[in-house]
Amino acid sequence: MRDYLLEFFKQYNYPMAARLAIGQALEHIAADSGTYRDFMELQERYGVDRSCDFKELLSEMEQISARAGIHPYTGYLLLLIGMSRFLREYYQAAGIEEKIWHTSMNDLKWKLDECWCVHRVWGTFVPTWYEGFFRMNRFGFGKLQFERWRFGMHYEKDGLVLTPDSEVLNVHIPRTGTRLDPESLRSSYREAAAFYEKQWEGRPLVFVCHSWLLFPPNREVLSPTSNLYAFLSDYEIADWGEDPDYSEVWRLFDVQYEGDVEKLPQDTSLRRAYADWIRKGRKVGWGYGVMLYHFD
Repeated sequence: MRDYLLEFFKQYNYPMAARLAIGQALEHIAADSGTYRDFMELQERYGVDRSCDFKELLSEMEQISARAGIHPYTGYLLLLIGMSRFLREYYQAAGIEEKIWHTSMNDLKWKLDECWCVHRVWGTFVPTWYEGFFRMNRFGFGKLQFERWRFGMHYEKDGLVLTPDSEVLNVHIPRTGTRLDPESLRSSYREAAAFYEKQWEGRPLVFVCHSWLLFPPNREVLSPTSNLYAFLSDYEIADWGEDPDYSEVWRLFDVQYEGDVEKLPQDTSLRRAYADWIRKGRKVGWGYGVMLYHFD
């Protein structure tokens, strides 16, 4: 496990502080042979059967973390990195390119950064999110992630008709720390379309996205020439709503909002603009967008 962990750190360029913290957590687990055996058994259980109870694995990992005296967020990440070895084998068996596995596993690093920013812990505080990746229902292509989804509502526009049961591709926007420039996004859509094209069997390929970025009033905050404005403009908004308590603004500010806007970081023009928006009592929210993809 230690050798794989070091290889994984190097492959994904983990910060040195994170490497030390996660390595020390593994040492704490390995200090007791029974605890280490239980930790390895969790990974191997997934390696034998990828349909095993994911939430049960996380629950048992939380108990192992407590026994070892490590933070549960760090324990979750350790488990997921260990399981990634077996996920790579599942990809190989399914004939899926290792490049896609590699891109998908980038998310562990992105969530690591997010966990440090929000909680000052090297790990992940959203371990259940990873079930989609480890069930091989969600895949990363470039800067975006995709999964098959049921649309969930009625929608009709310009000849496109979607019902609640219509199958679509749900788009996730991970916190990569890089810009969402239009060309890289087009590349992600193209890669995803090529991957799913045969499965779609000639049906219209529709991308959908549920995100704070698609909240329609964002057009009043964002510059019309910005990458985020361009992303918003790619989607027709099918539904939207407000976030009355600003509970989701941590996604932009990397801290939980506690009611005092002056405590929010304002080190970028985008953060300053949204801090001013909140200061004025304006709401933030979410949007559910639709984009019909045209194959080349």
